Amino acid sequence: MSVDLRTRYLGFELSGPLVASASPLTGTLEGLHRLQAAGASLAVMPSLFEEQIEHEELALLALREYGSESFAEALDYQPAVGDFPIGPAAYLETLRQARKELAIPICASLNGCTAGGWAHYARELEQAGASALELNVYVVATDLDTTGAELERRMLDLVAIVRAAVSLPLAVKIGPGFSAPAHMCRRLVEVGADGGVLFNRYLRPDVDLEKLELGPSLVLSDSYEARIPLQWIGILRGQLDTSLAASSGVHTAEDALKLLLVGADVVMVTSALLKYGPAHLTTLEGGIRAWMERHDYASVAQLKGSLSRANCPDPSVYERANYMRSLISYSAKFG
Repeated sequence: MSVDLRTRYLGFELSGPLVASASPLTGTLEGLHRLQAAGASLAVMPSLFEEQIEHEELALLALREYGSESFAEALDYQPAVGDFPIGPAAYLETLRQARKELAIPICASLNGCTAGGWAHYARELEQAGASALELNVYVVATDLDTTGAELERRMLDLVAIVRAAVSLPLAVKIGPGFSAPAHMCRRLVEVGADGGVLFNRYLRPDVDLEKLELGPSLVLSDSYEARIPLQWIGILRGQLDTSLAASSGVHTAEDALKLLLVGADVVMVTSALLKYGPAHLTTLEGGIRAWMERHDYASVAQLKGSLSRANCPDPSVYERANYMRSLISYSAKFG
């Protein structure tokens, strides 16, 4: 039996549910070509960071002003911008070339926490040919006076600003730390998001015991981490009419299938591709096809959301009752 892997996400009909999410592999034309050849139906470029934009804009301003008061003739001097490497410009050029050379949609990404230049660069990305835009909102609130409500308001304002600036399909990638993730996702849709990416995987610092320093630490995900988006996508599917992408912990075909069954439109893969290379997408697709054939599923559309909270015979598995049952079941082993 031939199975139909097509799915819809952000208004696009994709050839399959496997998306190459932001990583070094999606940041180069060579990497994007390899991912497309291996079966990626859409690729998300690495994020253009707010701090990177601000740093480079300040550096360019300083460069332009350097020596301007040395003598009168210098007041009209402007260095040639093309002579200096500017990150956003290089990003935009890679995006332009990718749209020319690849058949799959290319989603650009912005990462930040304030309104800042988001609207400006969102328009730049749209003009450069981005198929869609992912807002990767990464906030670590260290101020004791900053409330959760304030952070939510900032995020909603930011999304509304970007929505007003561009007509691109707009996905918002959020973290799982909200007290009411389902409500927050609904509010994001109300202010203009076309889809949600669940979830942003925050990186944690670590301590070097020899140097006695605190520094960044990058640890690749594992399959267990897919349980968090699995729960919330299952809760949202059937309640919220929007595109839903699962992010974090997709390493095997089984991981992908579980997320599709609870309602994900697409599953995003990063860590597994960094570990095994783009060809791993082919392995994942083969595993998905084989499972669907064994279980008589004709299409992704047929299986998608069949185990969501809205369709589940026992919705309590998504709720507090399941927590209690799990503890009782585990305790019984030692009774």
